[in-house]
Amino acid sequence: AIVLALLASANVLAADRAGEEVYKAVCATCHAAGLMNAPKFGDKAAWKPRIAQGVPVLYDHALKGIRMMPAKGTCTACTDKEIKNGVDYMVSKAK
Repeated sequence: AIVLALLASANVLAADRAGEEVYKAVCATCHAAGLMNAPKFGDKAAWKPRIAQGVPVLYDHALKGIRMMPAKGTCTACTDKEIKNGVDYMVSKAK
């Protein structure tokens, strides 16, 4: 039972962070204020052409970087899934 409890707690610790949490911890640094021409959080007009490219393209840009945005927004500790969760969160607030 103790081993199972430890495994369960380890799985919780290893779980990918939700999109809002990733946004607040990483993405908001640039996307809240539009630094370096980042599309502002919730700006439907700025996000519309980006969303039109498709979510896989947005994932690719977020993971690999594009223009002034570095790969993973400099969050080297973030998992790919966390970055995708952050993208999903920002897209959901810009539709």
